[in-house]
Amino acid sequence: MMLPKKLQEILSDFSEREKKMVLSAYEAAAEALQGKMRSNSSPFIEHPLGVAHIVCKEIGLRADAVTATLLHEANRFQAHHVSELNKTPLLESFRAEYPHDIIEIVEGLNNISNVQLQETNLDEERYRKLIISYSTDPRVILIKLADRLEVMRTISILPPAKRTKKLMETMMLYIPLAHQLGLYRIKSELEDIFLKYTEPERYKEIVRRIKETEPQREALLERFINPLREKLDKEGIRYILKARTKSPYSIWKKMQTQQITFDKVYDLFAMRFIIDCEPDHAKEEALCWKVYSLVTEEYTPDTRRLRDWISKPRDNGYESLHTTVQTKEGLPVEVQIRTRRMDEIAEKGQAAHWSYKGIKGGGGDRLTDWLNQVRELMQSDDEEKYEHAALSLDELLVYTPTGDLRQLHAGSCVLDFAFEIHSNLGLRCTGARINGKMCSIREKLHTGDVVEIISSKNQKPTADWLNFVVSSKARSKIKQKLKEEENARAAIGKELLARRLKNWKLVISDAELFRLARKNKFNTLNEFFGAIGNGQLDVAIVKDFLTRQLETETAVETKTENVQAGRASTASGDFMIDRKLKGVELKPAKCCTPAYGDPIFGFLTIRDGIKIHRENCPNAARLRENYPYRVIEVSWAPRQKDGDKGDTHKRRQG
Repeated sequence: MMLPKKLQEILSDFSEREKKMVLSAYEAAAEALQGKMRSNSSPFIEHPLGVAHIVCKEIGLRADAVTATLLHEANRFQAHHVSELNKTPLLESFRAEYPHDIIEIVEGLNNISNVQLQETNLDEERYRKLIISYSTDPRVILIKLADRLEVMRTISILPPAKRTKKLMETMMLYIPLAHQLGLYRIKSELEDIFLKYTEPERYKEIVRRIKETEPQREALLERFINPLREKLDKEGIRYILKARTKSPYSIWKKMQTQQITFDKVYDLFAMRFIIDCEPDHAKEEALCWKVYSLVTEEYTPDTRRLRDWISKPRDNGYESLHTTVQTKEGLPVEVQIRTRRMDEIAEKGQAAHWSYKGIKGGGGDRLTDWLNQVRELMQSDDEEKYEHAALSLDELLVYTPTGDLRQLHAGSCVLDFAFEIHSNLGLRCTGARINGKMCSIREKLHTGDVVEIISSKNQKPTADWLNFVVSSKARSKIKQKLKEEENARAAIGKELLARRLKNWKLVISDAELFRLARKNKFNTLNEFFGAIGNGQLDVAIVKDFLTRQLETETAVETKTENVQAGRASTASGDFMIDRKLKGVELKPAKCCTPAYGDPIFGFLTIRDGIKIHRENCPNAARLRENYPYRVIEVSWAPRQKDGDKGDTHKRRQG
């Protein structure tokens, strides 16, 4: 069988085992896509072959990624295919034949293919996160970028409406991702194709001007290097001189932002010295500065334009010396000086060119850290490292039925999503349809779910909702609503109690109410009133409490009257109190421990008789104010003299 040329080029890099695996995947794709055509009537198999060729030859991924690329296309067009032999879906049949990591890549690519982007109000950063979240293996996003590049290279075959959609997606999503990954060549090509089809006249004009000025640039390059050749050779410096011309898109962008003509784009052309030396940082730095000194001896430098990213590399790892010099003709020329190692890193992606171009997303968040890790992994031949670079975002992304994409915290449920849409919808939420299936408000969501909220005007939040929502917005709104409802119930309960107390001709203080509330396990009066308001607590409990209290007070008053009926001398420790008391014990209060001669008063307790307090006792004011009917006026009895004690003793003996 004669294999397609691109497939032959791909297989040339692989071992026999890898060739066998890739050929098997190609055969599966060819069978699944048999008879399917592209918009220009060419066989559709050309698309996955083109993507696989980019994946292998331009990005540098190995056989596993190429195999996954081909299997994805086979599964994409036969997602509901059932084999005649085992009646299982095609992807399931792949699981038995191919390694697990390849199947994971296929599933990630399938998920991204199902992403439906809104053509209006597109939140590109959110959609980029959605695409990244499906890339549990970093190779998924690299293959997807290769897929988009192949589509853009053949975009002329698409009908106008579909072409416009692909161009919009590419600019909003895939060009920034290529930038973040440091895939500068892919990013630049995508930008140029975008310009070619969105601004065709401007694109043609810029390309024409670049081509027209090419001889002048070549002549300038020769004139520029001639005076330096001898000096560089004398120093024994091995180098390559490259001329870099800005891409059409970059030129157009600069003309737009600075409102200038093509002739005023002075950095259209740059000279790049690439020094050949061993990768030793100290030697590399010394050689770069040596070339800089030779260039600036010959040409006048603009010191304001010097950028030293060798002594202090940029955060993204980019290393190079940049300056601008003036030629003998008075033309400004940008000069870049770097070593072969630095140039390879910058060209292949590790320099993250996007970082100093102001592309959104260059912070130190987990998404950017992961993209940086992918960029570093691309420089390694060890594919096993890829499996350790899986992205774990703290967010998930979910669709509304209209295609709007909402970002939620990981672990969010249906109720969190309802509150994300609108607070009132969250408060009335009774459930949802997730991907067409009915689910409860507790159901956890996953990235890519399409969620339709179901609500009822009779629904009310409960405290239990706080046990399963995770978003701060949902928790805040639920607590706010519960508080409002509690206050409404408390107002009803307070009004009901006030009416009943009036009917009963009873009065109760706030202190007594609080004591009754705590006795019934309520922390606040609001909760207590609320329980009365919703019928949880019978208002009669207050009447029972006041009735028992009145009975206790009556008993105490009767006891007080009996105590005050007569006077006698009663012993209590080392002091005497002049009282006629019957069966009532007197004790000094422990809170103030009165001593003989201190101003005192008595306080009748329910169980411990009469407690004697000093007038300046810390509790005196409270006792007199709250329980005046239990306060007894007492005084110290005069103590006997020693002689009187002796006479008394003699009389008792006689």
